[in-house]
Amino acid sequence: MSLLTIILNILLPPLAVFLKHGVGTTLLISILLTLLAWLPGVIHAFIVNQ
Repeated sequence: MSLLTIILNILLPPLAVFLKHGVGTTLLISILLTLLAWLPGVIHAFIVNQ
């Protein structure tokens, strides 16, 4: 995982997921988790982008 991916996972989790996986259900889940609470979105981004 690159430094840029780690920074995006923390600051903008949906953007990091989009850059790795594109538009799909993974992105939708990331957006929903980030809107509900920031920390679950970050955790999801780190898990998905491993």
